[in-house]
Order: sequence, then C-alpha cells, then structure tokens
Amino acid sequence: MDTQKQWHFDALVVGAGIAGLQAALDLADQDFKVAVVEKDASIGGKMIRLSKVFPTLDCASCITTPKMAAVAHHENITLFTYCDVRAIERRQTEIVVSITQRPRYVDPVKCIGCRQCEYGCPVYVPDAEEGNLTLRKAIYIPFSNAIPQIALMDVENCSLCGKCAKVCPTEAVNYFQQPEAFSIRAHTAILSTGYQLTSLAQKKEYGQGRIENVITSLQMERLLAPHGPYQRVIRPSDGKEPETIAWVQCAGSRDQSLGISYCSRVCCMYAIKQAMLLSGALPLADLTIYYMDIRAFGKNYEQFYQNAKAMGVEFIKAKVARIEPAENQNVTLHHEAMENGGGKVSREHDLVVLSLGMVPEWNPAGICPVSTGSDAFIHTVMPKIAPTLTDLEGIFVAGVAAGPKDIVDTITEAGAAAMEASKYLYELQQTKKRGQKKENRERKATDRIQAVASG
Repeated sequence: MDTQKQWHFDALVVGAGIAGLQAALDLADQDFKVAVVEKDASIGGKMIRLSKVFPTLDCASCITTPKMAAVAHHENITLFTYCDVRAIERRQTEIVVSITQRPRYVDPVKCIGCRQCEYGCPVYVPDAEEGNLTLRKAIYIPFSNAIPQIALMDVENCSLCGKCAKVCPTEAVNYFQQPEAFSIRAHTAILSTGYQLTSLAQKKEYGQGRIENVITSLQMERLLAPHGPYQRVIRPSDGKEPETIAWVQCAGSRDQSLGISYCSRVCCMYAIKQAMLLSGALPLADLTIYYMDIRAFGKNYEQFYQNAKAMGVEFIKAKVARIEPAENQNVTLHHEAMENGGGKVSREHDLVVLSLGMVPEWNPAGICPVSTGSDAFIHTVMPKIAPTLTDLEGIFVAGVAAGPKDIVDTITEAGAAAMEASKYLYELQQTKKRGQKKENRERKATDRIQAVASG
C-alpha cells in the first residue's frame, strides 16, 4: 500500500450512474473535493442507455448528458473510470479505498477521441452497449456521448494486426499497458453502485435466452432510442417490423423459483412507457402487456397507465407459464387468464419483451464491511427516517444500491446522501477545530508554567 500512488479527497462516490453524478455534484458545489470511481469506461450508468423516462417521456440522454458534462468539468471532481474497487476500510477518521485501474491499452493522456483507431480496426464483435443487437470494433469508444472520450481495446477479440496503432495520430495505442493499483483516502463515501437485470438464462420456462425474438427490457430501450442500433424498431432475427408485441411482467421479480421474492417497482411503468412509445413508432402494431398486478405508485403514474389503455394498449391479467418458438420465427405465449372466466390460453406474437427484475450490480462481501439485506441490496439502518445511512460510520448509500426505485426517487435519495455526507464532513471539521483550540490552550498553559518556573 505504501508504494502505491495515493490520492486524498474529502469525499468518494463509488458508481457514476445518475445517483452518483447527482451526489458528486451536490458535494462539489459545497466546495468539497470529490473522487468518482466508475467500473465502466464511461460515466452515465444505465440511464444514459435509456430512450425516454416515465411519466413525462422526456429524453433520458437529454437529462443525463448535461450532468455527465458538469461532473467531468467540475473543478472539485476527479473522475476515475474503468476501475475496480478491491477494498474499502475505515482507519480512524479516514476511509481508505484500494482500487485497480484496468488497462485500456490506450494512453488516456495521448488519446484525443478522434476514433481513427476504431475506423481502422478490421475486427467486428457484438456490442454489449447496444444489447448485442449490433456490432462494434475491437478497439472503440463506448458510445457517441461517452465521457471520457477515450478509446479502449477489447484484447480478447483483438487480432493484433496493428492497424489501430498505425492510424493513431498521437501514438496513443499501447499493447503493453498493465493494470495499476492505487488508493484513495477520503473522510466519507457514498455507494451508488446501481443494479443489473436478472439474466435471461435464469428461467427455463421462458427459453433461457435461446429464443431469438424474446428480448430484455434494456434491449427494447435501445431499439426505441433515436441513437439505437437500427434507428427504428425491428425484431432481431430477420429485421421484420413487428406487428404484434408483448411484454411479460414479473419475468424476474416476485418469483420464489429465482429466489427473488420482491417487486422491482419500475417494471410495470417501463413496460407501459415502451408500449406508449411503440404506439407512436408503430401505430398499426398490436401491443399487449401480460401482468399479475399493475403497480403505478408514483405521482401521475396511475394517469400514465390509464393513458396507455386509452391509446389501445391491451392489458391481460395473467401469469405467463411458458414461452416457446413458433413458425415464421414468431413466439408463442402460454398463459392462464385470471379474468373473464380464466382458462389456459395461447397467443402468438412477433416480438416478446421480458420485464426483468433488478438485482444489485455490486456485492460488497469481502470488499466493504457494510451489511446487506436478505435481498442482497445494501442495508440501511433507518430506512424511513434516513434512508441513506448504512451501518458503517461515514459511508452512505444512494439509488438502487439500497433497493429498487425509479429515477425520481434515485435522484432525490442521491441529494439526501450528499446532505448526510456534507453534514458528516462539517462535524469532522468542527471536531478538528475544537481539538486544535484545546491543543492551543494546553500549549499556552504549558508555556506560561514554563515561563513561571524559569524565573
């Protein structure tokens, strides 16, 4: 540890999604020095990958990109991207975080984001940023508005042809770059590590990801996004414009067979949002949402749901038991209806979207001594009074790291976490000042005693 490079900050934010960005900005605007550590090559989290947000249908990128830029250019914020947190521990009044900087195989100082390396690369691989619906190069910038605009190399798929190095105008490509370990010392930390979706492969009744036209909700977000893989909505198997689209709710939540008994809160609303957007993009398409319960809990959410019904979106109260491939690359849903007499029903659709649930992106076990709940999200000691407090002094939590929630609640909670962290920093400063005053008084008293004793 002593031989590693050490950085010193007032506060550390782990995770640079919308919660981490908001918390970092709130702290930096109070003149605290803030470090933001992100595991991805770009900040922005899941929100920058979305099309629009509910219930206002505002552009997600239009909301997130200004915050990304504000964080990147704030004089009190330092970004550490493409990093892994290896350990978080308390040492007296400090939090010491051990971090590994993964190699990009591109010099971040020399890279100017011109993308010439990407254009010159001959290797194409599936693009995870686009839900594997399209391809990218083996050396690439994650997406057009990524911050920082620094390329990285996928060494597992690189053919080592050397073309990227030849065309780079600043000689930034470095095939021999190694991981670098460093540490950050701060007085407080905010964990905003976000979520990931449950896996398509978890539930065998739904095809385990092997049915080509059964996609995830995030893949549908990319299809709907104006900067998505196709700039229009088509199904992945054959490029056909779908005429019938279905959403299967609770495909990864409220399911004891998956060990996920909780509701992920946002699945109903994002399915309704996607259906409403598709009713505009594909006005002749039949849109169906299979649900167990509609949970429209937030401000104007119930009206959003009613608007979707008025627009012709069909809601079927049913639990989908099985999904199977059908002829012409269609998909058959077998379900048991809960209304109109019930009974087993089978319906065929061109495209099916699984509303997968939320699970934690980051597991602190063995890394950070904060507790987690039975749902594996970070435990908060006073969820109703102070929902950002963890059981470790000086460490706070924000956003979906503490449990499923929508974007509005995430941003609100990030502000609350920043407030708690700034209050904690203020109290530390006051304690330090009181200690200094006491030390000064004691020193003056000692000086007077010595002066009297000396004559």
